[in-house]
Amino acid sequence: MKNIDPRYYDIIVSPVVTEKATLASEHNKVLFKVASKATKPQIKEAVEKLFDVKVKSVNTLVRKGKTKVFRGTFGSQSDVKRAIVTLEEGHRIDVTTGL
Repeated sequence: MKNIDPRYYDIIVSPVVTEKATLASEHNKVLFKVASKATKPQIKEAVEKLFDVKVKSVNTLVRKGKTKVFRGTFGSQSDVKRAIVTLEEGHRIDVTTGL
């Protein structure tokens, strides 16, 4: 196994497996949940090192947490930062198999 910096595992939290993410994978795009403080260059470097692929571009978004009411008590879910990673032609990541 190759030496991978453990900080990369803190940047990439988990892959996103949804219907929208599956449709995006047909266009060479992969969605990840990432750390809220992660920057685009950090995300690019982490994906390239962890999955041994070439990244074309990284787009990020912050999905705001929903407000919920349970038995009269208000609560809210946490905000989640996501990254849409576009890969170069010929490179693929299969998120269903894991690392």
